[in-house]
Amino acid sequence: MDIIDELKWRGAVNQMSDEAALRKLLTEKSVGLYCGVDPTGDSLHIGHLIPFMMLKRFQMAGHRAHIIIGGGTGSIGDPSGKKSERVLQSMEQVHYNERCQTKQMQKLFGKDNITILNNYDWLSKIDLLGFLRDYGKLFNINTMLNKEVISSRLEVGISFTEFTYQILQSLDFYHLYKHNDVQLQIGGADQWGNITAGIDMIHKLEGNQAQVYALTVPLMLKADGTKFGKTAGGAIWLDAEKTTPYEFYQFWLNQDDRDVIKYLKFFTFLDRETIAGLAEKVKTQPEKREAQRRLAEEVTEFVHGKEAVKQAERISQALFSGDVKQLTAAEIAQGFKKMPTVTVSSEEKNIVDWLVQATIEKSKRQAREDITNGAIYINGERIRDLEYQIDPAANFDGKFVIVRRGKKKYFLAEVK
Repeated sequence: MDIIDELKWRGAVNQMSDEAALRKLLTEKSVGLYCGVDPTGDSLHIGHLIPFMMLKRFQMAGHRAHIIIGGGTGSIGDPSGKKSERVLQSMEQVHYNERCQTKQMQKLFGKDNITILNNYDWLSKIDLLGFLRDYGKLFNINTMLNKEVISSRLEVGISFTEFTYQILQSLDFYHLYKHNDVQLQIGGADQWGNITAGIDMIHKLEGNQAQVYALTVPLMLKADGTKFGKTAGGAIWLDAEKTTPYEFYQFWLNQDDRDVIKYLKFFTFLDRETIAGLAEKVKTQPEKREAQRRLAEEVTEFVHGKEAVKQAERISQALFSGDVKQLTAAEIAQGFKKMPTVTVSSEEKNIVDWLVQATIEKSKRQAREDITNGAIYINGERIRDLEYQIDPAANFDGKFVIVRRGKKKYFLAEVK
């Protein structure tokens, strides 16, 4: 199965320019291709993985992958997908974001068949008159207005700055074609107009014989019709400080049965046979959630590594069983990040007084009742002794006390 058939089976192809010619080129040689991202933030999120998973597959198939971190384009803002003008960031912030995203890409793509570039390096060297004479002259306003990325903004308005974005993206394609032997640009479905504008520009400058192609990924929607990657808690980041590996793992583990096979095809490198087996398990034993577990394992390992998967599974098991005492302080910080949290002193105290002062119990009477009834667990151990002394420094490097009230109600007490 060639790379195009592989991508189609995985549901990763939305539009393609001259499929027959592109297929032929991909079988003849190692092809240079690229995908770009603007450094609008200091971390990528799972939405960015959609086109970059496709780039990764080309890299693994032996093609020469290129990533553009858009230090130049990111300084002015892509109008795509926005209903209003972007707020421009300072160049200092843009450059900081570039460095952060570059590190993440290096981790995801490794060192083989990959080149990471910053379009600030060439776009910043073009003067205004050169831009207008050499490149602006190649673009027809009527054609630009008909591109969906622009037409969708005409009712609310668009600045000249954002209007020129597709010219800058076209310049990227042209630069890579000339200097890096890149012939294919890939991107999200909303980038089709920008990518084909680059193809038109290259043909005008180099002639119609220039072999350059476009390939876009479909818009990823969940079974309920909402956009993939959007959650009530906000974006799911690749930065472990913004979204912990445990939270990342849980996001994938909690996917709907109707979506999980689609995500296994798209976000993992599992083969057809393995995915078919998991699809059958979804039909016959959905309660075991084996497909979701495999999805969570594979994507978490790809982004955070094998140890992060083991850690996420330890946290999950500890929270399910209630046996939290084996967790490390770092694992507690991950697993209890969104639990109700209180601050306590390091002073030893009687359990009744401590629970009330920590606002975990409303009154001493209620605290005594819950302790007597066996409803209170401290660091995974059930406590029934009303004279028990809580020593906050005794566990988890003296940083936390974990309280469970009843079967599932957890509290994280941070020791200050």
